[in-house]
Amino acid sequence: MKDLDWKNLGFKYTPAKSNIRYTYTDGQWSTGTLHADASITMSIAATCLHYGQAAFEGIKAFACKDGEIRVFRPEMNAARMARTSDYILGPEVPEDLFLEAIKRVIDDNREFVPPYGTNGSLYIRPLLIGTGPQIGVAPADEYEFIIMVMPVGEYYKGGIKPVDAIVTEDYDRAAPLGTGSYKVAGNYAASLTPAKKAKDMGFPIVLYFDAKTHEYVEEFGTSNFFAITKDGKFVTPESPSILGSVTNLSLQQIAKDLGLVVERRPIHKSELADFVEVGACGTAVVVTPISSITLGETVYSYGKECGPVCRKLYEHMTAIQYGEVEDTHGWLMTV
Repeated sequence: MKDLDWKNLGFKYTPAKSNIRYTYTDGQWSTGTLHADASITMSIAATCLHYGQAAFEGIKAFACKDGEIRVFRPEMNAARMARTSDYILGPEVPEDLFLEAIKRVIDDNREFVPPYGTNGSLYIRPLLIGTGPQIGVAPADEYEFIIMVMPVGEYYKGGIKPVDAIVTEDYDRAAPLGTGSYKVAGNYAASLTPAKKAKDMGFPIVLYFDAKTHEYVEEFGTSNFFAITKDGKFVTPESPSILGSVTNLSLQQIAKDLGLVVERRPIHKSELADFVEVGACGTAVVVTPISSITLGETVYSYGKECGPVCRKLYEHMTAIQYGEVEDTHGWLMTV
């Protein structure tokens, strides 16, 4: 076991022992090799650098209560990456190759998996990039599929504590017929300026409305949106511009398991006044309760403490991930 300060890792880049890389040329993938070097070399005309031909995923592996290392729903990420790659005209990374790569790189980095009880995990970042040179706007003829791993702690220091959010109406996250539902690198570049402005104002998180009308809730800058209604329903936006979140889909199932009615539908901004709890959800954060949402001069408050439903969802989700309760849906892959 690596001698790290497991309790104080934070969510940041920490080099591990190795990464794994596969090359796509002449219509097929290589067998993959492990690399200790964290740098890469590519043509200065690589399409990922000029035309944004880059897709990535975020996954976590956990040291479970019984001593096993397990990965949470990686086949869902494989499917999402395949969908994104198809959109940017890259090659599909087959699910079996995707899962094999995860197992190989975790097995080589077992000493970097935070021990059970530290609230940490091994963050897994699959990356697909066009590396073949093109000076015209066209897809590459060569690609790299890379998986890097690193030990991480909690995204927000101190665990599940509510944060204040602000709505930005000066920026749009994604156009209705654009790339919002695909996990491409450019989507996150577009969020950097509004996120910085929000943080300068004291808000850790930005909420976006739909780009066409600015009438409907879409998602936070790095997380999906969900809310709990007064009658106990779990609601989350339905929109072609939203990235399909593995965490959100899992929380929806957990909510059903706990007896909640789940609604995936358009959410008008006027409904912000009626919710009793609001949460942001994603791989990195799992669940972040929202204490307030500021929209212009109006502030919608949801309490300074984590609400009971958000807490129950978070605790049940993490209990599954750490092997503390039965994995009744078969979500965990053992390495």
